[in-house]
Order: sequence, then structure tokens, then C-alpha cells
Amino acid sequence: MMVEFLLPRNSRVVKGKHFAAPARARNVKTLKVYRWDPDKDDNPRLDSFEVDLDDCGAMVLDALIKIKDETDPTLTFRRSCREGVCGSCAMNIDGVNTLACIKRIEEIKGEVKVYPLPHMEVVKDLVPDLEGAYAQYASIEPWLQTETPAPEGRERLQSTEERERLDGLWECILCFCCSTACPSYWWNGDRFLGPAILLQAYRWIADSRDEATTKRLDALEDPFRLYRCHTIMNCTNTCPKGLNPAKAIAEIKKLISTRR
Repeated sequence: MMVEFLLPRNSRVVKGKHFAAPARARNVKTLKVYRWDPDKDDNPRLDSFEVDLDDCGAMVLDALIKIKDETDPTLTFRRSCREGVCGSCAMNIDGVNTLACIKRIEEIKGEVKVYPLPHMEVVKDLVPDLEGAYAQYASIEPWLQTETPAPEGRERLQSTEERERLDGLWECILCFCCSTACPSYWWNGDRFLGPAILLQAYRWIADSRDEATTKRLDALEDPFRLYRCHTIMNCTNTCPKGLNPAKAIAEIKKLISTRR
């Protein structure tokens, strides 16, 4: 006997409005965009927007900005740098968590389906609620912690080799594409820190200038905060910056194991 699981009735995404491209448009691409307004007692919907690519930038974010400017000003999403360095425009595009500002429209066959990051509460449309994620970030105390005073009149120096240990860590922009692609984070997001935060935690553990390694490892040695990672690798596969959160998590586990 098959068991069928369905979303609650008020959570099911329904067909939304359709906005046609201008009659003169010849190079048309359709974007299906998730819409939900907390001020209305309506189901979420997928609105369909036809965009003239001959009059639009190359990236999905360009198309969303064009839609907001020219078709529907109520469309809500985050964006800032448009250069892939701030993480603001993280969303699920064509089934993959990525940054809208670096995802080329031409890479997507057929319709472009745009959703907010999965398994997070939605503030409105494509804007996820990141309050919990940033609280987890604060919990790892992401700043340099030392007991010995800095050399008088000088900064704390690193060798070239010590600095290289931070490569692949400092580039994280906290877009949370990795965490929201992780099934362990979906089910235990209130207790499991998730790939993004654990990579950030390892960034400080790996820093030769930091002197709080023991305290940091003590805080992470927990069945949920760290060990809900099962190395599924979704985090590494989806990272728009090409980083490897799974490796950082493995390094934390190895350090905890070897100090016993």
C-alpha cells in the first residue's frame, strides 16, 4: 500500500498570474516566480513572467529586476552587490540553490523556476527569514580571540603557510545556499549548526592567530551542533563560491577525535 504525503492545504503552491512580453519581443524567456504575501490569506502561487531577453541583462537577477521595474513592483527579493560577493540574492533557481546575480539565464533550458531558499520560513516572495541562521552564526563567536597581548605597535603576523590554511574558508559569504541544501539541516535546523556556520567555525579554529581552539571545539562537540552532518555532500555540490563545507566539517571532527 502506497502512502502519499501532501503539504497542508494552505501551503500548496497554486497557479498564479501570467504577464506576457510586449508584442514586439522575439527572444522571450518565461520565469515562473514563487509569490507569497504574509498580509494576505492566500496560498503561495507561481506567477509567470515573459521576459524579452534582447532587452535584459544576462543573469537571472537582471530578469527579476526588470520584472520588478517594468511589470510588477510588488515582487520582493534581496539583492545588493550583483557581483557574487554579498550573498543577498541567494535563492533556488532551476532546482539548485545559487546566487541569482551569477546564474546565467542561457544556462537554463525551458522555463526558469525561481523559489526562495528551501526549508526556511518565508518573509515574503523570495525573501527567507535568516534570523535563526544569523543567531547560529553569532553562537560560534566569529572573531579573533587571544590571551597573549599583540606585539607592541604591530599586528599579529602569519607565515605564508599559516595564511594559506584559511583559503577556502574566508571566501564564504554566508549566502546559506549550502545549509538550505542539507537534509540534516532541514530536519534539525534548530539544533544542527549546518554547513555554512560550521565552515565559519573552522575558519577561526584554523587561524594561527586565534587562541581559543579548545573552547571552540568544546562548544562544537555535541550530537546535534556538529554530528548531525552525515557527509551527504549537498553543501559542497551547491556552493556558488566553489567551497567545500563538508571538508571543513570533517576537519573539525578530526580535531575533536585526535585530542581525546
